[in-house]
Amino acid sequence: MTTENTEIDQEIDEVTLEKNANGEQLIIEELSVEEQLTQDLAKEKDKYLRLFAEFENYKRRTSKERIELFKTANQEVLLAMLPVLDDFDRAIVEISKSEDEILLKGVELIHEKLKNTLVSKGLEQVEVKAGDPFDADFAEAITQIPAPSAKMKGKIVDVLEKGYKLGDKIIRFPKVVIGQ
Repeated sequence: MTTENTEIDQEIDEVTLEKNANGEQLIIEELSVEEQLTQDLAKEKDKYLRLFAEFENYKRRTSKERIELFKTANQEVLLAMLPVLDDFDRAIVEISKSEDEILLKGVELIHEKLKNTLVSKGLEQVEVKAGDPFDADFAEAITQIPAPSAKMKGKIVDVLEKGYKLGDKIIRFPKVVIGQ
């Protein structure tokens, strides 16, 4: 009798009776323990692979953001130093009009030291000069004047303030006068 009961218990374990919405009994076979574990393992493996891929994407994205941050971290300090650099340029022009060579030489040395320090931090001058065609992507037109000659129409007549870029990004556009 005990053997028969254990066989019946095993059969009952393998088959489960459930009722559907209409009250009818449905027979659903349960998966064996091995099949259930295999499915659970596959689900966990899939979750692990997705999580790993997501983490790799996160690392790549944060690394890229960190590099961009380092490239432009100096931007505010460099922008604050540009007026000082402009003042040195104006000072050199005015001092060169005087006859004091020693003063000119001293100011030029300080100017070069400042300029080299800023360049070492990634600052570059935007190259525009009188006679270049005007491009709004690289220069800011302050005003238009009648062109001194026909071939200067639409071209830069004068550069009022130098422009600078940090890496590939222009942090201050050159201010120019264009011929009309």
